[in-house]
Order: sequence, then structure tokens, then C-alpha cells
Amino acid sequence: MEKLVSLCKRRGFIFQSSEIYGGLNSCWDYGPLGAELKRNVKEQWWKAVVQGREDMVGLDASILMHPQVWEASGHVDSFSDPMVDCKKCKHRFRADHIQGDKCPECGGELTGVRQFNLMFKTFMGPVEDSQSTVYLRPETAQGIFVNFKNVQASARMKVPFGIAQIGKAFRNEITPGNFTFRTREFEQMEIEFFVKPGTDMEWFERWREERLQWYVKLGIKKENLRLRDHEKEELAHYARACSDVEYLFPMGWSELEGIANRTDFDLTQHAKKSGKDLHYFSEDTQERYIPFVIEPSAGADRGTLAFLADSYAEEEDRVVLHLDPRLAPIKVGIFPLMKKGGMLERAKNIESALRKHYNTFFDEKGSIGRRYRRQDEIGTPYGVTIDHETLENGTVTLRDRDSMEQIRISEDKVVEELSQRFSRLP
Repeated sequence: MEKLVSLCKRRGFIFQSSEIYGGLNSCWDYGPLGAELKRNVKEQWWKAVVQGREDMVGLDASILMHPQVWEASGHVDSFSDPMVDCKKCKHRFRADHIQGDKCPECGGELTGVRQFNLMFKTFMGPVEDSQSTVYLRPETAQGIFVNFKNVQASARMKVPFGIAQIGKAFRNEITPGNFTFRTREFEQMEIEFFVKPGTDMEWFERWREERLQWYVKLGIKKENLRLRDHEKEELAHYARACSDVEYLFPMGWSELEGIANRTDFDLTQHAKKSGKDLHYFSEDTQERYIPFVIEPSAGADRGTLAFLADSYAEEEDRVVLHLDPRLAPIKVGIFPLMKKGGMLERAKNIESALRKHYNTFFDEKGSIGRRYRRQDEIGTPYGVTIDHETLENGTVTLRDRDSMEQIRISEDKVVEELSQRFSRLP
């Protein structure tokens, strides 16, 4: 993990937030390359689950919601973790993350277990009292549930259908850590898929497999992924079933995405609390029911970290990120071998043509080998070199990142060749 963190900072993927002030624990800023990579992860998810399906629509709900939303969902009363303190060194720990009754840091005596609510509380308006209390949402799911009727009616959706959302969520974690894996501010990619009761486990199995394959399709090695079903005692009180897509992170197997059968709990709770009827009426079968919900919930930050970790490789003479080309922040590097003799101008013309279609990076400094290595290290899948032959016969060198194979093609065929290569991706 240390080498990956170092690369991320050095090359502009991820920085410590507020670093010039000493940083803020568990808060991270995505730099130029990280912002592109994370955007590409979210874009591929949106294409797969919304744009690529007839039974899914999108939503962008507010971060701040009526406090009764969180009362109905149970977050106000029970969204908490068990916490203990060390009486000697004052460190705090999640009680379920430590073994024994001694501090793992100093061996000191621990306090008794108490519950710590994970929601960030703030106030809306100029007066700070109980009437103005609001919360930073700890999940995006509730914004979908309270909009179920609005979306279903306006988009004329029939069950089974889903609502997808990407957005920030906030949890006041007791012990955040492992780089961007567990943070207090994070971005979720969530689906709430509404189904007829009785078909819920069939849909649960479908989504379970589909979400696993999404990561494989985008290049994560199969041996580094697994599905883990929750034991009965692990399940939330409202859940009928839950499976985690787990990834073998540098610190071990950990959750990458959770798929849960939430039954009709959320819609029922909001119907009771709000007094609104959230039943669905099927015109096809003339049945009226509250749908069950299958929830695939992924983290954009964890996903980005997994793609970085899985693609990172130290080879004999280079460090390389074998990112799927669809995720790579930069798609093509352009390298004029020399600055004189007309090469620079030809290279600029090629870059101008490529930039209309792809993110490009123009690099004219250093040896050509060093320039290749710099792009390998950030995952750029292709490089175009403009050299003496370009001036003589109009051909350029196209280099593949993974194989390091180089072919010569006509400079006016570069866009077409890259388009064909990208279109062949699964």
C-alpha cells in the first residue's frame, strides 16, 4: 500500500486534504489524474446500470434531507458502532475491531463499550436548536426511497425497475484508515431495484452475479475477487439476504460492494412516518403491493482504489498501471522525438486531432524511453511518437502500454486505429 500511496501523491492521483496545514485525518483530495480516473469509474458504472438498461433511471437527491427521513429509516436511533477508549493513551477503537480487553496500542485498560452514532449533525438556518437540526446523509439510499413515487409516476416505470444514484455520503467513523478505503466523506454508487414480493431472491441472485462481473469486465483479476454471503447473525434486522463483493486489497480481503435484499422495510417505514401511500399498483396483474428492494451499493472511492491496486505492477525496468483503457485518465501520449525540423508542429497537429476524441498528454522533454515510462506509470494505454520517418513518409510509431509493442501507421490513420482498439473492448 505504501508504494501505491507514494505513486498517487507523486503523480497527482490523490493528495492528503489540507496538506499545507498538516492534513485532516481520513480526508483526501483527488488530483488531476485521480479526478479523471474516478470520473471514469463513475461513468462506466452509469453506462452499465442506467444507460445500458431499459429498467433503470437516475436520480440526484439532496445531501440535506428532512430529519424525519432519518428517524423513519432508523439512523437516528440505531446507526452506531460500539466504541471503547484506552484509559492510558486515550486512543479510541471500534469494540468489534479489537481482540481481548487491552489497548492494542499501549496495552492499557479499556473503558466499557458504548454506542457512538455515526451521523454528522448540523443546523439549518441561524438558530442552533432541536428544531433546526439536520444531518449530512450517511447513505444515498434514503433519497431514492422518499422519491420512489415521484420517479415511478414521472418516468412511467413498471415494477421491476430501479433507481440509480451517485453522490457524497458522510459517516463519522471511529477508526477510518487504509488510505481511501475507509473515510468520513465518501462517494457512493447505489441502486435501489424495486421488485414484486416473491421474486426478490431471484433478482438478488441476478444482481449479485452482475455486479461481480462488472469488475471483471473492467480488468480486475478474477482471483482477487470473491462473493461472500453474510451469515444470519451478520444481517441487518430488515435484510433477508446480503452478499459482499470482496477484493483482495493490500491489507487483505475487504468489502468492495454490498448487494442486499432490503425487503419492503424502507418503503414501509417511510409510509408509516410520512402518512403517504407508497404502494404500487400493477395494471398488468391488478395487484397492489409495497415492492421489495434489492440494493447493490458500491463505493466510488473504494472502486477507484481497487482498480489502482489491481493494475499496479513493478516490472524489470518500469512501474506500470495496467488500467483498462476505459478507466485510464489519459488515453494517448504524444511524443515528438525532437523539437526541431518540423516534428513539434506535426506532433501538435496530431494531438489536436486526437484531443477531439480522447484525453491526451503532450510530452516533449527527456529521452523517449523516459517519456514512455512516465506514461506507463499513470496507466496511459497508448503512445504516439513523431520522428524522422514521420517527416519522410508520414508515418508515426504507435506503442501499446501493456505489450510495449510498437507498430508504424500513417499519421492520418491514428484516430481510426485507436477508435477500433477502444471499440473492441468487451
